[in-house]
This record gives sequence, structure tokens and C-alpha cells, in this order.
Amino acid sequence: MSNLQNQIITEMKVKSIIDPQEEIRMSIDFLKNYLRKYPFLKTLVLGISGGQDSTLTGKLSQMAITELREETGNSAYKFIAVRLPYGQQTDEKDAMDAIEFIAADQVLRVDIKPAVDANMKVLLGIDVPVSDFDKGNIKARERMIAQYAIAGAYQGAVVGTDHSAESITGFYTKFGDGGTDINPIFRLNKRQGRQLLEELGAPMHLYVKTPTADLEDNKPGLADEVALGVTYDDIDNYLEGKKIETKIADRIEAWYLKTQHKRHLPINVFDDFWKK
Repeated sequence: MSNLQNQIITEMKVKSIIDPQEEIRMSIDFLKNYLRKYPFLKTLVLGISGGQDSTLTGKLSQMAITELREETGNSAYKFIAVRLPYGQQTDEKDAMDAIEFIAADQVLRVDIKPAVDANMKVLLGIDVPVSDFDKGNIKARERMIAQYAIAGAYQGAVVGTDHSAESITGFYTKFGDGGTDINPIFRLNKRQGRQLLEELGAPMHLYVKTPTADLEDNKPGLADEVALGVTYDDIDNYLEGKKIETKIADRIEAWYLKTQHKRHLPINVFDDFWKK
């Protein structure tokens, strides 16, 4: 194993073997302790897409909130699941199946299409070219604007779905889905997230479906693995310290190095980030 692989595994906190029950407990306690630490917070807010990561994070969030209500007798604690489609979402049924499995306290729906289209109109009106890829990032950031507005209205914290197999490649939008208050499933890779959902009894179709960010109009449903040029199995094997082909390891490490800026807070003049 190379020094860089060792460094990345250490940074991403991935174990080679997990006990799903222990990991479920760890995430729930983490969320509960966060809310206890900041007593002015009473709500967890999360966008639900219908994919593996938001289904798992939503279920853990609801379980944490339910336990807090029972332990404190405070009915103000609440989990809000937010649907954030751009117009009509092709896998809307999956999103609603996820919300049903989560048994969310409250469900809100915000169609981001009018806001995204208004942004596009203004930018194009001043001759700023916006690629389909950049429009996808606008969608991700509009989703976060909505979630923080909801969190502000309900004394809430915005929960993120970032896990270690996503973090290593920087496969998220900076200050979009990457801009959250708390990330309870960081340390898990993709297959470990599936293990937790299996343990929790989630509908299988929600965690065996092809992962997609589904942000680009011209490439609807583009699979994450196609965009990355590497499979999640390969990423998971890498993070678990297993031997993989050199060319695949090189590609994963190239993504890691290219996206370091995403895993760093805004840089100031005292930072040594530029030296790395």
C-alpha cells in the first residue's frame, strides 16, 4: 500500500470491516449529541432524492429525533424531509418510497426550477455563458438555499449525505450539497452504507439502484461511475486497503488530489494550503 493510500484512508476514516449495528448507533448518537450541544436547535433538515445516501441519512436522522423526543419529553424536536425536484423528477416514486421508509415527521416540497431558470435568464442576459455542467451546480446550490431557509425557519441544522467514497473524489457541488452543518455518515464507503440500509430493513430498490447526481439536462441520470471513470466497488476496495489495479488507484488518487480544495474551508492568507 502506498503512503498516499495510507494517508487517504486515515483521512477518510474508513474501516476495512464494520458492524452495521455499531455504525447505526454511532451516527444516531452523533446527531443527538450535536443537538444537545446546541440547545437552540430543534430540527434536522435533509433533502431526499430517493437514492441510497439520502435514504440512509434520513432514516438515521429520524431515529435520532425520535429518541430525543422520547428521552426529553420535548415535542419540539422534529425531522423535516425536503423534496427538491427541478420540475418533474423521473424517479419521484423512489423519493416518496424513501420518505415512507424514513417515516419523516414532516415533508416539504420545493420546486427549484423557477429559481434556477431565473438565475439562468439573468446570467445569459448579461452574456455570461453557463454550461450544462455549471447549470447543474446551480441546481445543487439552489437546493441548499432552500434547505437553509427551512432550517432558519424551524430552528434547524442542515444534514449532509457526504460519505467517504464520495468525499475522496470530491463528487459533490462545492457550497451545494457539500455545504452542510453535519455529516453523520462520513467514515462509511458506499457498500458499508448499503449494509446499514439492509440492517435497517430499507426497500432493496433504494440501495441497489444506479447512483446518479442527475444534475445535467443534457445527460439525465448520468451514472456517478460513468462521470468518475471508476466504480464504487473500486473506490470501496481502495478505502478498505485492498489491492487494486495500479491504473485504477492512480485515477482515484488523481480525483482526490484534484478536489482537495472542496474538503478545505475557505482559504485565508494564513493558510499553507497552497504549499501542499
